[in-house]
Amino acid sequence: MESKDYLKNISEIKDLMNKSSRFISLSGLSGIMAGIYALIGGAIAYWLVDNSGNDYLILDGRIFTLAMLDLFLIAFLSIITGIYLTTKKAKRNGVKIWDNTSKRLVINFIIPLLAGGLYILIILGQGKYGHTGGLMLIFYGLALINASKYSIGNIRYLGFTEIILGLIAALLPGYGFWLWILGFGVAHIIYGTWMHFKYDKN
Repeated sequence: MESKDYLKNISEIKDLMNKSSRFISLSGLSGIMAGIYALIGGAIAYWLVDNSGNDYLILDGRIFTLAMLDLFLIAFLSIITGIYLTTKKAKRNGVKIWDNTSKRLVINFIIPLLAGGLYILIILGQGKYGHTGGLMLIFYGLALINASKYSIGNIRYLGFTEIILGLIAALLPGYGFWLWILGFGVAHIIYGTWMHFKYDKN
């Protein structure tokens, strides 16, 4: 009996230590919504280019500006929705939304993302458009993996998926847009749905 209680106590201590070192309030619904925003934004970008008379973007052109605005809106809506749903879940579970763990998560996520964003802007300035989608996927995947040690939900697997899709896009730049849709749209919805039923429902 004492042995069973001892093992139970060890298990509970381990669980508490794991929770204290990981941010547990990420919402699966935020992943689903991010995927939906990406699909809608991707459809708008496709329509813009398809109706521009060209099969490519021009850096100083109106279509490029609209496409960048579209991309910014996708990111903005995803971030706002993620913050709202995660805060709502944290309050429901009585968990602090902003502590040392969440700070580490954000910092480790932002560093690769900022580096990737700056690199993409540099190559866009050089007129190298073909690998943009692949680079977005790769750096986003690296950001997810880098932040995964401070979160539950195995987001590193989503990160691996994004990197693989990004590498495929590098090999097949002509399919970069569709792989971007697959990575930021479909993969987010699938992962968010799995995370919602595994964690949010409990």
